[in-house]
Amino acid sequence: MIKTALLSTCFVLGMTSLAAAQQSGKPEDTEVWEPVPKVVTGTLLATPPPSDAVVLFDGKDLSQWVTTEDRNAPAKWKVAGGVMTVDKSTGNIETKRTFSDYQLHIEWRVPANISGTGQARGNSGLFLASIGKGDAGYELQILDSYNNKTYVNGMAGSIYKQFIPLANPTRKPGEWQSYDVFWTAPTFKADGAMATPARVTVLFNGVVVQNNTELLGPTQYIGKASYKQSHGASPIKLQSHGDKSEPLSFRNIWIRDLAAKQ
Repeated sequence: MIKTALLSTCFVLGMTSLAAAQQSGKPEDTEVWEPVPKVVTGTLLATPPPSDAVVLFDGKDLSQWVTTEDRNAPAKWKVAGGVMTVDKSTGNIETKRTFSDYQLHIEWRVPANISGTGQARGNSGLFLASIGKGDAGYELQILDSYNNKTYVNGMAGSIYKQFIPLANPTRKPGEWQSYDVFWTAPTFKADGAMATPARVTVLFNGVVVQNNTELLGPTQYIGKASYKQSHGASPIKLQSHGDKSEPLSFRNIWIRDLAAKQ
């Protein structure tokens, strides 16, 4: 019994030390710079919502959104001219509703006068499942990747710090872009261990950039991703990134809850 307890304690301490070591690493340790995805011509898919879709943003208000830090507080991004624009002073926003498996359409635009380089150029993120405050969750990167060099697992269309896109169909700053996402949520065993990983297919301006990709876990800025905690249906989150470049805008956001149709 004593030997078993000692081994158990050593295992817990070892896992704690490993987690601490991962967090004490450098962000650059998980950056991938090649191969660079081929530039291809994509076409904006300005698809109207199907009759069975839930409209998350129709250009009028943010009634379907709350702030990530306080889900009782309404989202405070700016709405004008049929689009919503990030307000970096108010933080991330996420949907009131929660989802597991779904089809999502969203259109986004980097300002024509965008400044900065690399990750500080039109940075945001679409978190396919938000599982905590801040930037916790599974991130599909949003970034100006038109003639803008950065690590390829951090460019537009990447699963951030995990999988590079299959191609780069990014349009010029000032032009609208579209993501069409088909998300299968992870499942977990009774003891909290991962049973099946999250999977995602992404069309970026009509071009497949993630093809039934199995995620390694929620996004990690430092260290490698893994499934550390179980969760159920989750909100979808949009990121208010902390860089100083001009804020992005979004429009025409709708979702079809596939889990509810099974």
